[in-house]
Amino acid sequence: MSSVQAQAKRMAVHCARFKGADRSRSVAQLLSSVVPYLLCMAAMAWALQQRCWYGLALSLPAGGFLIRVFIIQHDCGHGSFWPTRRGNEFIGRALSVLTFAPYYFWRRTHAIHHATAGHLDKRGIGDVNTLTVAEYQARSALQRWAYRVYRHPAFLFGFGVPFDFIVLHRLPVGQVIKGREVWRSIVGLNLALLALYGGLGWWLGPYVLFWLMAPTLMVTTSIGGWLFFVQHQFAGTYWQRAAAWDFHTAAFASSSYYVLPAWLQWFTGNIGLHHIHHLCSLIPNYKLQQCLDANAELQQFNRLTLRASWRCAALTLWDEPRQQLVTFRQLA
Repeated sequence: MSSVQAQAKRMAVHCARFKGADRSRSVAQLLSSVVPYLLCMAAMAWALQQRCWYGLALSLPAGGFLIRVFIIQHDCGHGSFWPTRRGNEFIGRALSVLTFAPYYFWRRTHAIHHATAGHLDKRGIGDVNTLTVAEYQARSALQRWAYRVYRHPAFLFGFGVPFDFIVLHRLPVGQVIKGREVWRSIVGLNLALLALYGGLGWWLGPYVLFWLMAPTLMVTTSIGGWLFFVQHQFAGTYWQRAAAWDFHTAAFASSSYYVLPAWLQWFTGNIGLHHIHHLCSLIPNYKLQQCLDANAELQQFNRLTLRASWRCAALTLWDEPRQQLVTFRQLA
């Protein structure tokens, strides 16, 4: 057993002590996330009706609160936010009309992501597409160009992630996972979105509705996509083929500890403490900091500062012989 594998299993035992929801803290987090989000949206809708374009600035705090709402839905999908399964299901599905993420479909793909993190032979579901150096070099010139475009930060976070969440998540066909429940999840949410936002469009007008929702969803999906990206695509991350892959090691070593200012950590629901989340997904987000504070090893492992995280965008290929992510320039 390697030292990292032993450390991962030791940390998993520590983290397991913090699993389990606290009903009062869950209610408080719902109120501190959903209510201010709705208030921001109401204020922005009023400003837009008055043709006050400065009201669009409210899409920034609204998008921040919507990230917190999504983290709650995310926790519900793991069964960690509410003490009962029925409660998690109800809250998760209800919040999906705000986040635009089909609850069952997203929960399934995200569960696969957790089960296959850092597994080179099981890429492609719930993660950012990453080629090895050998795979990239074996592609045609056109395919290499397409991959470079896909991995460019302006495309990935300015178009790719928003398009995936807002548009592709509306399509029940062509998804990576199949089945009746996937159809029910996506189509059911589409009908709910049509009813809710169709009613808002009739009341406020399509012009106001567009400028109310489009910038807010762009803020949420772009920032959310970046958070997910740096939680796994960082210098020192872990990838292995099946023969060498280990679940606990992958959960721990392939996930970063994104060290954010307190206010950003609050808006992002502590999801930057991602190494803890992957070690024990049954810990609700509001207990992650408590778990971190109780263990010095967790505080030092895979630390990624806000400044250092900007360099992660250039890491685009996995070099198997060197066991590290590299940039396109390093191929020259």
